[in-house]
Amino acid sequence: MKADGLFELASFLETLPEPHILCGRDYRIVAANAAYRGKCAHFAEVLGKTCYQVSHRYNAPCDQAGESCPLARSLVSGQRERVVHLHYGSAGELYESIELSPIKNGQGEITHFVEKLEEIPVAKGLAHAQGLVGRSPAFKNMLEFMARVAPSDASVLLQGDSGTGKELVAQAIHDASRRSRAPFVVLDCSGLPEALFESELFGHERGAFTGAAARRDGLVEAASGGTLFLDEVGDIPFPMQVKLLRLLETGTYRRVGSTELRKTDFRLISATHQPMRRLMSEGKFRQDLYFRLNTFPIFLPSLRERREDIPLLAESLLARVAARKIRISPEAMSLLCAYDYPGNIRELRNLLERASLLCDGSELQPGHLAEEVRGCRQMDVDAETSAAVSRSSSYETGISADELRRALARGGTRRELARRLGLSERTLYRRLADARAAGDEKQ
Repeated sequence: MKADGLFELASFLETLPEPHILCGRDYRIVAANAAYRGKCAHFAEVLGKTCYQVSHRYNAPCDQAGESCPLARSLVSGQRERVVHLHYGSAGELYESIELSPIKNGQGEITHFVEKLEEIPVAKGLAHAQGLVGRSPAFKNMLEFMARVAPSDASVLLQGDSGTGKELVAQAIHDASRRSRAPFVVLDCSGLPEALFESELFGHERGAFTGAAARRDGLVEAASGGTLFLDEVGDIPFPMQVKLLRLLETGTYRRVGSTELRKTDFRLISATHQPMRRLMSEGKFRQDLYFRLNTFPIFLPSLRERREDIPLLAESLLARVAARKIRISPEAMSLLCAYDYPGNIRELRNLLERASLLCDGSELQPGHLAEEVRGCRQMDVDAETSAAVSRSSSYETGISADELRRALARGGTRRELARRLGLSERTLYRRLADARAAGDEKQ
């Protein structure tokens, strides 16, 4: 692209409200609009630097630092690429949805890229009192699916173990959608008999049944314009499933005791911890309804699958449940990181609330934790981790594998290890994960 063409493109980007940059094939930023400069740094500090230096503070491209690099992917595909990354900004670390589009010259060769950034405000990379918290690959993968589906009206089915935060994810999708200013309405389907479920969902007229002393609007009416979240959708009574299917296909329903056909407009998000295909094979769930609900499935990882997020989650949850400011000692954090959490995030929250009530000081100790947690082995500095680090390479710091291995041998939590090595926890987590993966490939 000629210089005058770059100038015109940079002028156009300046008019856009979202943060945009223009960069070359060498990752160097040649233009950044006001929204980007205000978000990331002063223009003089951005121009000429690489996108990975500004956004990640890396010394190497994202794909060499354990991330998925949209620029590298676009060079291969020749198409627009979208990813979710954790970025540094003037307000700290936050997750952003990145949309990168290639710019081609007259010969069809890619010469530059336009990158658009959109904040995902419901997801925080650091421990925070509100919102989704995490840094692990499983968490980031879930966020990317959320970011893709949120702007649409597609039905979403959240699947995962009990306690993984399905309602919080549903709320986050609603908050990021075009319906965010309308109601987010929740119906827990577990344990509701058929008659009560129909009344809760569709409402009823006065005198429709014994005890119906007045007309009542249903939740589908309350959710009109917004989002209806059906939790534990696998427990919907079988006779009611055909009525729900008709509602989803036609947008119409009748109150109990009424012949009037009413219309509604809502976005449906449902959730279950049950194996839906098994329910269908047993004749307990309609296949046609399942496919209607399962337009866009999202799987929520268990806490065991995102163990590196436990320190962040523990700090965030403790800040919510403790009546005063309490720290978690390194020894207690090691035990929390080693526990398997059959009840997932809900169990972690309950464990921390109990521990905070037992703690009279300012630091939560192992003795304050439940017996099942205290019985776990410490896993922060096990032989597998030490061996994995010895196989890893140092691509963004001057720290050798031997130095990492010696630091691990000294013990303590990963937070302490990161501080001693002068790394961010995020970098340390990624290094250990990459090292383990490299070790698995060699076995």
